[in-house]
Amino acid sequence: MTEVRYDVVGIGSAIVDILGNTTDDFLEANSMVKGTMALITAEQSEAIYDRMGRTVEVSGGSAANTMVGVASLGGKPAFIGKVGKDKLGKLFSHELGASGVDFHGGSNGVTLPTALSMILVTPDAQRTMNTYLGASTELSEDDIDPKVIGGARVVYIEGYQWDTPKAKAAIRKASAAAHAAGRHVALSLSDPFVVERHGADLIHFIRGGVDILFGNEEEIRRLTGETDFNMMVAALRGAMVLTCVTRGAKGAVVVDGETITEVPAAPITRVVDTTGAGDLFAAGFLYGYTHGRDTTSCAKIGALAAAEVISHMGARPEISLRELLEGKGL
Repeated sequence: MTEVRYDVVGIGSAIVDILGNTTDDFLEANSMVKGTMALITAEQSEAIYDRMGRTVEVSGGSAANTMVGVASLGGKPAFIGKVGKDKLGKLFSHELGASGVDFHGGSNGVTLPTALSMILVTPDAQRTMNTYLGASTELSEDDIDPKVIGGARVVYIEGYQWDTPKAKAAIRKASAAAHAAGRHVALSLSDPFVVERHGADLIHFIRGGVDILFGNEEEIRRLTGETDFNMMVAALRGAMVLTCVTRGAKGAVVVDGETITEVPAAPITRVVDTTGAGDLFAAGFLYGYTHGRDTTSCAKIGALAAAEVISHMGARPEISLRELLEGKGL
């Protein structure tokens, strides 16, 4: 068996987030569905940017955010993704490395600009994303090194990768390499529309290649086809996959076969921006999982990490999650 080098290796889109505050009226006027992610062209991203007003640029990408969270908790993560040979690509690479995450893939062979996500945050802290995938679509099987995959306790896959055929092939290769090395595979559903677009394919992949599943209540609803939460849980129990269902202010439910664990949301004074809440919950859970914690502890760490990230703008922690964890006695 390959020597363990990482706790978690994440595979996903390397994206720079352009964040700005907006109103429900703006979303409606621009035909945006609040709380979801829409794929757009480079031209559309420029048009939205021109209408956004004041913005903040920060590195993002769902799986990359999760890996930064794992690092902040004291774990050893790596990230596999692609950036352009441009200013934003350098920004992403620098910030990832500075956060303690090893970056594999980079800009080798890339011809497109770095991916952008225009994130509009409404007063209720909901985030609506418009994403130009750019260089992230150039992730391929060539970027998957079985030695890197086999050297991680868990390989964490971002559901957004199902939107590009080359990335989907890369994911399948990574999953096979992980299981061949005796490692675990985790999948984040990422967005309700991802489930709508790829439901049957995702279900097939989950049944054959996923050990840990992450999704919010709406994503799980669309995956299972159930509207009643108890029926969703029953469907998950039958699937026999360790599943974490995040429920916002209601906390999270972890379904592990016959065992169901409910964990409340961590207390927070004010919700500013929900961008990255699910990403950081996954970071906390995976950190606990790869460090021998029980399911309840894993979920509590996830809830604490999520609470920190929604207390400010941006999808990455602003303080040391390790120190926060120690301060809470977890």
